[in-house]
Amino acid sequence: MTGKAGVEAMPAGTTSGTPQVLLAHHLKQLKLPTVLREYDKVARECAGDGVDHPRYLLRLVELELIDRERRMVERRIKAARFPAVKSLDTFDFTAIPSLNKMLVLELARCEFVLRRENVIALGNSGTGKTHAALALGLAACQKGFSVAFTTAAALVHQLMEARDERRLLKLQRDLQAVKLLIIDELGYVPLSPTGAELLFEVFSQRYERGSTLVVNLPFEDWTSVLGSERLTGALLDRLTHHVHILTMNGDSYRLKQSAGRRRPATPADRAEQNQAIAETGEPETGEIGNPDPRGKADDTARDPIGPLAVLRRFRPNGLLLLRRSGPELLRR
Repeated sequence: MTGKAGVEAMPAGTTSGTPQVLLAHHLKQLKLPTVLREYDKVARECAGDGVDHPRYLLRLVELELIDRERRMVERRIKAARFPAVKSLDTFDFTAIPSLNKMLVLELARCEFVLRRENVIALGNSGTGKTHAALALGLAACQKGFSVAFTTAAALVHQLMEARDERRLLKLQRDLQAVKLLIIDELGYVPLSPTGAELLFEVFSQRYERGSTLVVNLPFEDWTSVLGSERLTGALLDRLTHHVHILTMNGDSYRLKQSAGRRRPATPADRAEQNQAIAETGEPETGEIGNPDPRGKADDTARDPIGPLAVLRRFRPNGLLLLRRSGPELLRR
């Protein structure tokens, strides 16, 4: 009776069926998908190499641990909601001489997250601040830290929406729990008084409780964005208490890439243009950005959608500098 009771008490499926079916069932129950996928192949390899059973089991467990860590990193990256996954391997340090490369590599070790310190990336637009922030965020995910990425405008909108729906406290707790919060584009869009106060609350609640990485314009622009010197001073006081500052001033990557795509005029092109002028009295339409042989072509006609047109719309002073310096400045 005892024997029968013992058999009847065993889980269903453990006393019948082939070993492969039972092993697959148990490994699924234990949530060991890598062991399930690899045990047969590793068994054949170990048998061929004369590996004993403990080392065979060790190989399987190591494979499971490696694959589990990979999946955890992928989940953290997905939860961070990065707009793109970028690493320091693709960052061009030579393009930004003002940036302290050794400091960036030190930050990539993510010890600042353990110490709950902050990072501020300062500089003009297009100098790789977001790239550096994404790379540090990726490094933090790989080190096992929870990360959240957002823009300042999106975060303020999210906070105001949560306040209206009476779930602001939950959102604030969620933001406080994140080990590394990355806030991009702070200073690009002026905030309403309510939005500025809600954003200040986020910084205040994370003070010495979690790391915050801010990508923003120079400090002197913060008052115009937050709309209050008192609020700006209080925010900077908390943010800069334990901080690493990345100074990233230089030429815009996007302007350089746009200029690099413009094909310079070859001697053959110039000869063809001169021939067209001699025959028709008008320059022949050529590649965007090629200098007009007579020096009279309008910048807009030569560069209707390139850097000059963009600067004419958004940076008139910079446009005047480019006009005086000529296309060589764009190619640098």
